Amino acid sequence: MYPDDDVRHLRPALTRRDVLVRAANGFGSIALASLLPSAQAAQRVNPLAPKVPHFAPKAKSVIFLFMVGAPSHIDTFDPKPALEKYDGQPLPPSYGTIISQFTKGDTPLLKSPWQFKKYGQCGREVSSLFPHLAQRVDDLCFVRSFYTESTVHAPAMYQVNTGRILMGYPSMGSWITYGLGSESENLPAYVVMPQPEGTPEGGTPCWGAGFLPAVYQGTVFRSGPKPIVNLRPPDGVTPERQRRTLDFLQGMNEMDTLDSDTEMAARISSYELAFRMQSHAPEAVDISKESAATRSLYGLDQKPTAEFGTRCLLARRLVERGVRFVQIYSGGGPVSIQWDAHKDLVANHEKMCGMTDLPIAGLLSDLKQRGLLDSTLVIWGAEFGRLPMSQGGNGRDHNPHGFTMWFAGGGVKPGSVVGETDEMGLRGVGNRYHMRDFHATILQLLGLDQNRLWFLHNGRNEKLTDFGGNVIQEMLA
Repeated sequence: MYPDDDVRHLRPALTRRDVLVRAANGFGSIALASLLPSAQAAQRVNPLAPKVPHFAPKAKSVIFLFMVGAPSHIDTFDPKPALEKYDGQPLPPSYGTIISQFTKGDTPLLKSPWQFKKYGQCGREVSSLFPHLAQRVDDLCFVRSFYTESTVHAPAMYQVNTGRILMGYPSMGSWITYGLGSESENLPAYVVMPQPEGTPEGGTPCWGAGFLPAVYQGTVFRSGPKPIVNLRPPDGVTPERQRRTLDFLQGMNEMDTLDSDTEMAARISSYELAFRMQSHAPEAVDISKESAATRSLYGLDQKPTAEFGTRCLLARRLVERGVRFVQIYSGGGPVSIQWDAHKDLVANHEKMCGMTDLPIAGLLSDLKQRGLLDSTLVIWGAEFGRLPMSQGGNGRDHNPHGFTMWFAGGGVKPGSVVGETDEMGLRGVGNRYHMRDFHATILQLLGLDQNRLWFLHNGRNEKLTDFGGNVIQEMLA
């Protein structure tokens, strides 16, 4: 960080000039080093050390619940009575021709198979798909007019996660940990928990660091009792022996590190984090000491909800210990375990909601009763929504033109609704919100100015929000 402009940035990778200087002066450097054994090596730094935000934040951490394949907004949180009236009829010509990935806009409208009711003091409507989450509606802020720019899963996932429809850009979690670091010295700053059956269509670029240093990419946790791969040292390797080995490697690295090479110093520090994780991470991911009441709250005592509930419980334990960004994917791998309801909408959504409704409600309740919800921003969303027209008579195709995400805690206005879609639920109307606005608002809640969080790449000051988004002021408490 430069003190004069307060921006987050690191020195680029080793330059050709550095290589030429080393080649030209190599023997001289060796001679000098022999005369000056305490010659300056790069000061060891922790790239994930906490950094001061640009302004006072409302949230300190994020839990992003990503519903792979895209739930139908008009069957979950955005009721459309007009679909009841016009069920089975064609979309009115005034809407134009709507071409999605598999349909051409000529299929009939399909009403929601589920009933909506008003819940909570705020009176927000939720479908019968979410009986447990409906009880937490007073904590939720619904934004009903988001849009993305692709009808294809992977590009839309990239846009939600990185701000662009092409792969190779840093994910939101990477930008946030780059800007803020982590409050935990012993755990990753950014944790990703995919569906056990497989990753989403977008794959690892959804949580990659792109052109940011690799230390800011998401660390994948697996499902099961050992979520961190290769955490335990090999048999026969004691902590003392491993410490000596690490110290030796650190010494070798520092002998060959320029005094200004902060990136190499950051890489050296990553080894230290890995070593500390071996002592501290097992406790963080051990849910066996959680009470029976807590385990039941997340649905760990029921087969349909046990797996997703475990990941939600781990998310709470991680943010409780200072992890900055946790992303949990519901769905991945085979289509049968995604929200991608091209056919049999009822069976698909009832299965996926049955796996996630109770755990998500439990997560919100647990965060709130522990005093963590105010400082934790919880996000629920996907890459797009579904069309109001049918596909194959009982399914819905992709709809990037208008869909719902909801937020809780972390400085958002509880019990509120922002934005709307038209009477059929096809497009956002009035104030429509792009992913640039989505990201700008999240950065704002975390105390980061979107225009001061940048990284010099290929001669351009790159930002998460590209040329800029608008903070959704109506969301803010």
